[in-house]
Amino acid sequence: MSSSTKTFTFEEVAKHNHKKDCWIIIKGKVYDVTPFLDDHPGGDEVLVTATEKDATTDFEDIGHSEAAVEMMEAYFVGDVDTNSIPAEQTPKHTPSPPTLAPAYNNQSFGFVKILQYLVPLLILGLAFALQYYGKKNKSTESEN
Repeated sequence: MSSSTKTFTFEEVAKHNHKKDCWIIIKGKVYDVTPFLDDHPGGDEVLVTATEKDATTDFEDIGHSEAAVEMMEAYFVGDVDTNSIPAEQTPKHTPSPPTLAPAYNNQSFGFVKILQYLVPLLILGLAFALQYYGKKNKSTESEN
């Protein structure tokens, strides 16, 4: 990396957002990872979804090895003007938030817990009663 490093705006980097031209931003540096897409252990889609945003958090959350960090140097193309990065970035593929189960009051929750315990016991008791009744009927039929 020389002292005459090119500086890109966020908008310039964000244009490189597909499999044939994929640039990502990590720790204020811009990497052209297009040639690495096929070799990336996590698949090319992981890198493509890291475009159009600062992917530093995504990169650090994975816990890349030292070898992976050193390998990045080969794909370095310049720095990003950090002032051009939007303050709030929304991910390209925002997963829908999980739906919450309806809140039950403690009384109805306790009733459900009791039913979860009693219903299997009632079924088991019914099975034993039918088995006993069936054996008793067979023994009375064989005596006649």
